[in-house]
Amino acid sequence: MTPAAFARIALSFDGAVEGAHGGHADFRAGGKVFATLGYPDKAWGMAKLTPEQQQMLVAAEPAMFVPVKGTWGLRGATSVRLAEIDTRTLRSALTMAWRNVTAPKPRKARRAAA
Repeated sequence: MTPAAFARIALSFDGAVEGAHGGHADFRAGGKVFATLGYPDKAWGMAKLTPEQQQMLVAAEPAMFVPVKGTWGLRGATSVRLAEIDTRTLRSALTMAWRNVTAPKPRKARRAAA
């Protein structure tokens, strides 16, 4: 997987736009980052998953997915090894990441007036 192919897949999602922060490209939907490219170096991308999604992918494909170090990784940020990942698997991971930032938040229940 090349960085250009990663970017092309990330930008294929509805409403996705490319931005940048910290000296590397990021991909956002609704103003929220769902993926990045080039951190810690050009051999890596990142998908913003839930901790449960991260555990599933790391267990299934440890050559492709590694938790980001530190607190971000504990929250689900998952490094993607570009040299190992295939298009289908990346699209699946980025679909989860995109849905994580675009899904409507559940509304809090209103208390009934007494």
